[in-house]
Parts: sequence; structure tokens; C-alpha cells
Amino acid sequence: MKRFQPLMACVLAASTGLMVAAPTFADAQSKQQLDQRQKKKNEWRNFAYAGGALAILGLLNKNSTMTAIGAAGALYSTHRYEQDRKSQNSLQRSRAQMYSRSSFTQNGARFNRKTVWKNGQKYYTFVRAR
Repeated sequence: MKRFQPLMACVLAASTGLMVAAPTFADAQSKQQLDQRQKKKNEWRNFAYAGGALAILGLLNKNSTMTAIGAAGALYSTHRYEQDRKSQNSLQRSRAQMYSRSSFTQNGARFNRKTVWKNGQKYYTFVRAR
């Protein structure tokens, strides 16, 4: 067991550091931000796997501290993954609802939907009516 202690300490420090240092993000508005949101969601899933592996390693080595930290990390990461998954779906619904309208008025100014082609992809944007 003593020969695994340096390895366990490194795994514990790395997984804890990654979970603590993971930044939060604001609402995504562009494709790049949506891709970043997807990557962050996948990171939380991977952290949950790492926490579960750490908990199993703690059980195998009969180390209750490592088991508790791994289980707590896995549960928290799973919770964040589910939050991000649900948030992403509601964001997509909101975007679809917004861009299904041909125009809207905000603070007395009218904005019309405009189709934009960029790199062979079709996008929509709203421009202020004159």
C-alpha cells in the first residue's frame, strides 16, 4: 500500500485541482461559445468518471478519505453535468424561439431578421430597421 501513496496523492491533487479550477461560463450566444459549452459539459462528465475511479481506488486500498473525496467529487460533477445538459437544451429552445420571429421591437426601435451566409453556412441576425 505504501508504494501507491505517491500515485494516490498525485491523482487526488490533480482531480481536486481540476474541479476547483474549472471556470464557470455565461450564456452562450455564438457557435464558438456553444462549442465551449459542450466542451465544459463533457469536462464535468469526465470529472465524474475520475471521481468515481478515485472512490473505487480508495475502496480497493481501504482508504476511507480517498473514497469519500472521490465519491463527493463524482456526485458534484454529475450534478454540474446535469445542470449544464438541461441549461443547454433550454438555451437552444430560447434561440429557436427568438430566431423564428421575423422582427421585434425593443426600447422603441424595430429590429428585422436578416439572413447571413458565412463560409457556406446560413445564419440569422437582427438589424435595426431604418
